[in-house]
Amino acid sequence: MHAASNNKNGYKALIAAEYSGVKVELVKDFQMGVSNKTPEFLKINPIGKVPVLETPEGPVFESNAIARYVAHLKPDTPLFGSSLIEHALVDQWIDFATLEIDANILCWFIPRIGFAVYLPPSEEAAISSLKRALTALNTHLASNTYLVGHSVTLADIIMISNLSLGFKWLLTKSFTSEFPHVERYFWTLVNQPNFHKILGEVKQAESVPPVQSAKKPSQPKEPAKKEAKKEVTKEAAKPKVEEAVEEAEAPKPKAKNPLDLLPPSKMILDEWKKLYSNTKTNFREVAVKGFWDMYDPDGYSLWFCDYKYNDENTVSFVTLNKVGGFLQRMDLARKYAFGKMLVIGSDPPFKVKGLWLFRGQEVPQFIIDECYDMELYDWRKVDITDEDQKERVNQMIEDYEPFEGEALLDAKCFK
Repeated sequence: MHAASNNKNGYKALIAAEYSGVKVELVKDFQMGVSNKTPEFLKINPIGKVPVLETPEGPVFESNAIARYVAHLKPDTPLFGSSLIEHALVDQWIDFATLEIDANILCWFIPRIGFAVYLPPSEEAAISSLKRALTALNTHLASNTYLVGHSVTLADIIMISNLSLGFKWLLTKSFTSEFPHVERYFWTLVNQPNFHKILGEVKQAESVPPVQSAKKPSQPKEPAKKEAKKEVTKEAAKPKVEEAVEEAEAPKPKAKNPLDLLPPSKMILDEWKKLYSNTKTNFREVAVKGFWDMYDPDGYSLWFCDYKYNDENTVSFVTLNKVGGFLQRMDLARKYAFGKMLVIGSDPPFKVKGLWLFRGQEVPQFIIDECYDMELYDWRKVDITDEDQKERVNQMIEDYEPFEGEALLDAKCFK
């Protein structure tokens, strides 16, 4: 099979081979972007995509087709279920894993690593669609160990292979905790011997990759001048050429975040986050009081934010996804911020209001520049000498209900 050993689409056939007792060998020294561009490779897959499986009857491309072929090599394979309806359900979940899970993970991931143009609205749509799919999957797995029947099928193999990319690169614990049955399912299967042999140790992403600029095709080097030049000219030009090359190739030092250059603060943000997380009872007396004991008005500032377009918040799960997406995109500020976001109201339209603690005296400019959600909110600095504003801070920290006379639909914390 033509594929790199860490290609998640190649995993499908390799895991199926383990369950089918079939040996599938990977082509040695395969290099993505090189091996799949050769004339020999393009004869077996004209569009140059991997994986491709070479069989005695001819080549097969498209990863799901390859996995199906490998699974069928074992007579009476259980990987397609034990009845016609189970076979149909296996195909159903394979399509679901491809169109609802894999497609949305890739729409989120590919632009972030610079292989497509990054468009924030497109990312938000992909995340929203992925959450909808994971919610459906989570509901199914609440009463099922596997996708179909009572043992592993090809549907599970393809689902786990697709999810593996997400878990490794995008789906942090804070994201997947909303889908506990999906978590149980994923970690159970990746630790099954036949999965583990191919996937190895899977570590969950701790953060979402920062956005990279879209990669540009490398420019061909200019051919060397055939005509010889005077030695003096060459010698004189050489230092400038070398200097230009060094300047182009030398990695530029990463600029320090301006917030790291501020005078030290007596408030240790991680200590506050730990107190908040560990307080389970008497929240007002312990966590809220502890916050004000720690708070440093010279080193930090508090801000209220109000969503500008609350009239649009007519569907509860869309509103919740909108807030969840905002908090995910705020990941770049985790070292410098703490936040509470409240979704308010028992009936639509729902109101979205927030409280944020930022390092420094202004909303950090790098957050405004990188997180497009910021412009969707009105921001107002908290005057802590105003007792009414201070009490509002207290209520938002502790998820006080009713908040400003209305029920809370949800409260989310960024920490």
